[in-house]
Amino acid sequence: GYLSTHSGRRSERRFQICHLSVLQHDLHPFSGGISEDLMAATVKRGVGTHYQIIGNKLYREHNCMFPARCSGVEHFILEVINRLPDLEMVVNVRDYPQVPSWVQPTLPVFSFSKTSDYQDIMYPAWTFWEGGPAVWPIYPTGLGRWDLMRDDLRKSAEQWPWKKKESKGFFRGSRTSPERDPLILLSREAPELVDAEYTKNQAWRSEKDTLGRPAAKEIPLVDHCKYKYLFNFRGVAASFRFKHLFLCGSLVFHVGEEWQEFFYPQLKPWVHYIPVRQDLSDVRELLQFVKDNDAIAQEIATRGRQFILDQLRMDDVSCYWERLLTEFSQLLTYKPQRRNDYNQIVHKSSKTEL
Repeated sequence: GYLSTHSGRRSERRFQICHLSVLQHDLHPFSGGISEDLMAATVKRGVGTHYQIIGNKLYREHNCMFPARCSGVEHFILEVINRLPDLEMVVNVRDYPQVPSWVQPTLPVFSFSKTSDYQDIMYPAWTFWEGGPAVWPIYPTGLGRWDLMRDDLRKSAEQWPWKKKESKGFFRGSRTSPERDPLILLSREAPELVDAEYTKNQAWRSEKDTLGRPAAKEIPLVDHCKYKYLFNFRGVAASFRFKHLFLCGSLVFHVGEEWQEFFYPQLKPWVHYIPVRQDLSDVRELLQFVKDNDAIAQEIATRGRQFILDQLRMDDVSCYWERLLTEFSQLLTYKPQRRNDYNQIVHKSSKTEL
């Protein structure tokens, strides 16, 4: 009855936008309840940061592997904390999920991304607020502030309507895995189809790391909008680039379907984006197809953009956090006791200088 306070129409909309099926799927392994022992074992494993919400206050163990990521998570919890019951949970802010399906018992660990081989509970990532990958020099403090990025990309999309965009694929990113190589090589062979180059990352040592060519310079996301077809690859886990690309009103080519974030299951291949095989064996054919079928390409691009505009607003992110923590709290079979050595986390005073 958590939604009964809202009028029928609104609650229905919130049910739908809140990506509910994902939440139910992720919490299903714990439908028998989460005991104090299971939670204690999860905390002890050290696979994430232990948080407690008690009396509408947020407490945290001292340790956090990536402070900016924890801070991004805390931003969303603090936004909804006055409506949350008492609970405690372990939040993993590493890139990689921590709970393989074959391990018993299943430990309740929150992670931003996973594949079907994992049973982590997905949460909306810190980067909706802060702590995203720092891309020097264009995002020196790290990708974040989804609300502001949405505005910037909306303006850029208006400057680059479909008919003005260049009819070719576009990709700039570092060589985090060799699975991106075929696109870079295709770009050298068929530059009229795709413009794809490697940029430097922290691991860059020589031109060997950029397939024997000098590293290309980073291109801000707003400048991706001048191309019709934009490529998304996974990084270590899911890629934070993905949600941004749609907002250009360009057609997103999404490579591989293994890695998920909480909103991915609502996005459908050939409805919102073009699915590409992980080995890129079909990429040339797909690029040719969309060039030959411009109207279909534009329709898919428009639907993809509309989905992100309508169903992945900041409100939707907060809504998901609230639902997730509320439903999770109902699975705890005990009343969490505050640990005295944990510090209270409060909203950071808003930074004026960015």
